[in-house]
Amino acid sequence: MIGCGSMGGGMAMLFAENGVNVSLSDPAEATMDSVIDKAEKAGYHGKLSKYTDYKSLCSSLSQPRLLVFSLPHGNVGDKVLEGLMPSLSKNDIVLDCGNEHFENTERRQKKCIEPGIRYIGCGVSGGYQAARAGPSMCPGGDKSALEEVLPLLKRVAAKDKNGKPCVGIVGTGGCGHYAKMIHNGIEHGMMSAISEAWGIMRKMGLGYEEIGDIFAKWNDWGELKGTFLVSIGADLSHKREPGSKPEKTPDNHPLVISEVLDKVVQDITGEEGTGVWSNTEAIEQHIPAFTLNIAHGFRLASAYRGSREEANKTFSGGFPPQKLDIGDRTTFIEDLHRATYAACLASFIQGLNTIAAADKTHGWGINYAEIWQIWRAGCIIQADSISDEILAPVLKAPNANHSTINLLNNDRAASSVRKCYPSLRRVVAKVVETDQVAPALSATLEYFKVVTGTDLPTSFYEAELDYFGSHMFDKKGDQDNEIKKPMEGKHHFEWKPAVSQKETYGYTGTKQ
Repeated sequence: MIGCGSMGGGMAMLFAENGVNVSLSDPAEATMDSVIDKAEKAGYHGKLSKYTDYKSLCSSLSQPRLLVFSLPHGNVGDKVLEGLMPSLSKNDIVLDCGNEHFENTERRQKKCIEPGIRYIGCGVSGGYQAARAGPSMCPGGDKSALEEVLPLLKRVAAKDKNGKPCVGIVGTGGCGHYAKMIHNGIEHGMMSAISEAWGIMRKMGLGYEEIGDIFAKWNDWGELKGTFLVSIGADLSHKREPGSKPEKTPDNHPLVISEVLDKVVQDITGEEGTGVWSNTEAIEQHIPAFTLNIAHGFRLASAYRGSREEANKTFSGGFPPQKLDIGDRTTFIEDLHRATYAACLASFIQGLNTIAAADKTHGWGINYAEIWQIWRAGCIIQADSISDEILAPVLKAPNANHSTINLLNNDRAASSVRKCYPSLRRVVAKVVETDQVAPALSATLEYFKVVTGTDLPTSFYEAELDYFGSHMFDKKGDQDNEIKKPMEGKHHFEWKPAVSQKETYGYTGTKQ
């Protein structure tokens, strides 16, 4: 185990719990000592040992060696791999379990071909708690290496409600890290929608614990049943910090959530790159991902607390959310429930369409049934109702591939969206009317209008592009099937002929 922080240390303990001897490597010897101490106290005597150089580390392992990376993304992995190379042998396996960019993974895979090292990019989800208890694992790369490590990964991975491991061979190349990257993009869309629902309920005057109870009900039944992010929202709403100074809140309890500042910084500090990459990839793959894009923008804006405070002064207090006076709270909260579900489902649609486009581009041959299983438990985007009712029939279909998994073309998904759409529209209308903060919910409404629309105002957009750029356009009534594809139009109109500078300004540029 190379890298023994919260994730690597937790996984080392998990392997030891399952009877595996683990050799530790970390720049901080105290970090290794801490993990070994925890293992001894847990009864895993002698299962963990530490090494301060790569030669002795590799000598401690039987061949073919399995080296698990739990490292920060970027050049750290390159430096570690470079340092290991002299001590590795043909057929050794590197299992990179960090949140690495898929292009870095594929570059290292190519580098390892000549010496015969097999490099697997394995996304790991569930946070540090899951790293210890059993995470969701998403490996991709060399088939022989994947088949060798899979029995071990099945032992330690999270198990779904039927006891099936949440791990499987996803495909070739860097697709394991790619799927995990998009998993995180979906996660951010879902988190934004859920936090927006929380904020709206706060402006309705509901107390923190009241909202927690509502989240618990959402997690127990309905469209958001078994949704991990909803379940932890219910849990954290009741957590108190002993000895903390109580804040005067409507429910008058010293709850930890009452003291948390509105600031998400992981994208700025660099500790989390997947939020940036997932949005970049959606754009690179030409996938409309309104919910994911705006959720990321929301996170970025929240990070700059100081800038927001300055702008608030400049704008004389800004545009603060008004108190929500709702006559029928029960009905509105159910509308909010369905609106939140719609945004979560939209996040899955947008994320899966991005994966499918990349799969087509890179030729990974992704096994979508395995992705479905990997997301069943142990991961942040676990959503039992969405998984069972919407995703399973599509991703588990015998012929599932990058051209068949678009949920926008699925009757069951369409029916679910149509059912929730009126609630989403009512919530967004109230949000706009009272200046509530709900970018992901609002963007989701626009997303479903746009991707199902056949009378968009982009006809005017296209005309203006042709006006100044001669970019061509298609005409209504054209029978060519190519007008349905994203291809350049066949028509141009000379809206305004190009004329000389003298004709435009009455003189040439040489005249002063």
